Amino acid sequence: MSTPEQRRLAGAIGSLAYENPFLPSRIEAEREILGEAFVADTAVWSRDLRQASRPNIAAIADRAETLARELRGLRSPLYEDLVTYVLYERYSDRLADLAARETNDRVAFYDDFAADARDFLDEPPDLAHLFACLYQVRRAFLHTFTYLIGTSMRAAQLRADVWNSIFTRDLRRYRRSLFGRMNDITTLIVGPTGTGKELVAQAIALSRYIPFDERTRRFAAAGPTLFAGLNLSAMSPSLIESELFGHRKGAFTGALADREGWLEACSASGTVFLDEVGELDPSIQVKLLRVLQTRSFQRLGDTATRHFAGKIIAATNRDLAATGDFRRDFYYRLCSDVITTPSLREQLGETGDELRHLVLHVATTVAGPEEAETIAGDVMRVIARRLGPDYPWSGNFRELEQCVRSVVVRGDYSPSPVALREPAVLDGSMSEQQLLRWYTNLVYKQTGSYQEVARRLGIDRRTVSARLRSESPRPR
Repeated sequence: MSTPEQRRLAGAIGSLAYENPFLPSRIEAEREILGEAFVADTAVWSRDLRQASRPNIAAIADRAETLARELRGLRSPLYEDLVTYVLYERYSDRLADLAARETNDRVAFYDDFAADARDFLDEPPDLAHLFACLYQVRRAFLHTFTYLIGTSMRAAQLRADVWNSIFTRDLRRYRRSLFGRMNDITTLIVGPTGTGKELVAQAIALSRYIPFDERTRRFAAAGPTLFAGLNLSAMSPSLIESELFGHRKGAFTGALADREGWLEACSASGTVFLDEVGELDPSIQVKLLRVLQTRSFQRLGDTATRHFAGKIIAATNRDLAATGDFRRDFYYRLCSDVITTPSLREQLGETGDELRHLVLHVATTVAGPEEAETIAGDVMRVIARRLGPDYPWSGNFRELEQCVRSVVVRGDYSPSPVALREPAVLDGSMSEQQLLRWYTNLVYKQTGSYQEVARRLGIDRRTVSARLRSESPRPR
């Protein structure tokens, strides 16, 4: 028998196992479970606040273990969800170690996992599938934290969006049936240049479901084989076709042997990432549309039909719906799952501490943890002196990285007018006056002098002052 309180607690903990961990509802679920024992630490899970460091997680794990022992043998979906949570927490560290190694070596601890599951459940589910799902959740935590940094709510929302792209909004349904059907859902990542669209793609691709073979005790694939990225803007149409579809010997000059393309080489657990998909030639759009509709294609110069088993993720900084040479039918096949990456200004606008957090992260990457703090201090002083609090960061996170490197090497940073050539500035969305104010602000950030700005632009000092008093719009 179970008490109403036990059933309530079992339901709350079981639901936590299926909650999107990056949404505010996750924090409220923890509060409901722990009551007065809940520790209010932060509303945002970031790279600096991983699961193992949160006191609420440890407290909930203890309660779940105790409750599972008390209800052992109960036949109820509530109890099964509770056991799922207990098993995940028991093996979380070992699953994390396995994910960090990114191999498909034999998993020695699977026998322990299976024994624990059978101890809790008289009629356990498909244990190999359950193990694969829990491993996927652990990998999704690892890669989401690794690739998507930031402590702002906008960064947390991006991580929540990525989580939904991996598991959908209903993780129970995903575990039942959708885990094997996500290849049919194409993900389109949109956002300004320099906002980490490829990192989002990698986080999704490296977190996808990988089947586990109970007989061999191995997963069907390993992390490094799951992602193939192509920057389409840097390739000619003929090279794109050859890279994607492969070719037959003699299909064109230089085709000296048969070659499989990325679509053919991609496994069912793999992903092909098409960066700058808005640059695709319309003739290739037609071919890719067929891939998305029928999962089939031919190598160049060949008539044999081949099968694409994996998933497509595409990215662009363009508004594809408003682009005249981008096929509408292809666009609608791409946009069933859309993720928008925020600009750096959007992230920085939420909290005053976010800039230093991001600078410290870049400094750690550039110079290591020993020097990161002192370098971050140097960078923050340069930003305060040269750029100011309202600097638009038109190059987004990529520009911030270059700022840190410049300070490390030269002790200073001056934004370059090369930013004017960014598509974000030339996409036609800014009026003449907005562009003039933005460029005047850019030159002032470089020189720090109204007189020098006036000299460079060939205007009087009063015009400079008037433009700088207006809010300087950032490129969209």
